[in-house]
Amino acid sequence: MKVLVTGARGQLGQTLLANAPPGWTLLGLDRPQLDISDAEQVRSRMELEPPDVIVNAAAYSAVDLAESNETDARQVNADGAQNLARAAHTVGARLIHLSTDFVFDGYATSPYTPDADTHPLGAYGRTKTEGEQHVREILPNHAVVLRTAWLYSEYGGNFVSTMLRLMAERNELMVVDDQVGSPTWARSVADAIFAFIARPDLAGTYHWTDAGQTSWYDFARVIQQEAFEVGLLDKTIDIRPVSSDEYQAAANRPAYSVLDCSSTATDLGLEQVSWQESLRAMLEASAGQ
Repeated sequence: MKVLVTGARGQLGQTLLANAPPGWTLLGLDRPQLDISDAEQVRSRMELEPPDVIVNAAAYSAVDLAESNETDARQVNADGAQNLARAAHTVGARLIHLSTDFVFDGYATSPYTPDADTHPLGAYGRTKTEGEQHVREILPNHAVVLRTAWLYSEYGGNFVSTMLRLMAERNELMVVDDQVGSPTWARSVADAIFAFIARPDLAGTYHWTDAGQTSWYDFARVIQQEAFEVGLLDKTIDIRPVSSDEYQAAANRPAYSVLDCSSTATDLGLEQVSWQESLRAMLEASAGQ
């Protein structure tokens, strides 16, 4: 099994490469080796050494910056997905394309199913929605669009690593308390991706996150508690709730973006792990326990 992973230096790309199943060959490429927004470069790379499966973990994921750089975000999130889908079609490869909860507006009151109508609030969500559409149109029977949410890992910058740094540096933090979602360890998503790769009969749009839901504020409180217990923090600080309006980020974010993962669990025979259990496992690994 030859699997090509784009966005190899991102947190999901690094997680995939570090946990490849025995006997699988994973080739990780980041932007210096493969700029997915360059259609000719993508085509020639795929034809040079055709993979069995392409996992597109590359993305323009700077949500706030995307508001003032939508053209740049579209080149990666939409055009890049289109380029990979066309190349996959040419060489006969499957495509596992990663997407996001930001394709939804957050006005729902129950978890979003994979077939729910998309209505993104900002540039990042719009460009990711366009990317999904390209993949489904070009590879209707040979691609999986896999949406996830609130991703974190032991690699790179993410909410958990940012919280740990700020908790070590400051005596007080303010964290948004009116956005609700499902924190998800990249390892959980990697396991689902490997399971999809092992099921070439599956195609379509799926969701996968860790189980449960929380606010960013409560997530931060649990991060602090767990990190203190495993020795990653030597003190605790005050964490105070703040509204999205008070925080004043450049991009609007969905207030509720919990994803219904039941079809993925059924089709792959996977069981969701609670977000608290995944967080603890990641922090313990980071602490060397």
